[in-house]
Order: sequence, then C-alpha cells, then structure tokens
Amino acid sequence: MQIIHSMIYSYYEQLERITVTVTKEMAAKLRAAVESGEYATTSEIVREALRDWEEYQRRQEEKLNWLRAEIKKGEKGPFLDGEEVMSKLIEKYKKLAEKERKKAA
Repeated sequence: MQIIHSMIYSYYEQLERITVTVTKEMAAKLRAAVESGEYATTSEIVREALRDWEEYQRRQEEKLNWLRAEIKKGEKGPFLDGEEVMSKLIEKYKKLAEKERKKAA
C-alpha cells in the first residue's frame, strides 16, 4: 500500500495548478462532458486538449523541416528556364488532350 501511495504522491508532485479563462459556451461544454461521464474532470479535458495541441505542434515542425529541406534541394539546382519549362508543359498537355479526344471519338 505504501508503494501505491508513493506513486500517487509522485504523480501529484508533477502537477501545477493554473487558472484558465474560457467563454461561457466553452465552460458549459466542459461541464457537460464531465456530467455526461465522458471525462472525470474538466482538468482531464484540458490535459487532453494540450496533448493534442502538442502533437499538432510536433507535426507542424516536421512539415516545416521537410519544407526547409526541399528548399535547400531546390537551391542546389538544376535551374530551368521558366519559358522552356512552360513550353514543355504546354506541349505535354496538348498531347494528352489529343489522346483523350481520340479516345472519346
């Protein structure tokens, strides 16, 4: 029993109480979620929301790192003339459109 008590005490030592101000609508939703039994406390809801936010932030950082890496790749080249690229794209899609017209006919 002493071990369980120590574990619980250790968990609560890690917690810090803060005050968060929310709109009346948000507060009502928090209370409703607790009253319905979906959550035990409003703190539980806020902790879950913060974990979700942390995960969102982590994914955003990954995306940003990927974009930075892609930019570095692009900066190394090869560099292509814009008009040449557009000309090739136009020709490519003209051929595709012609194939589709022939299929449809």
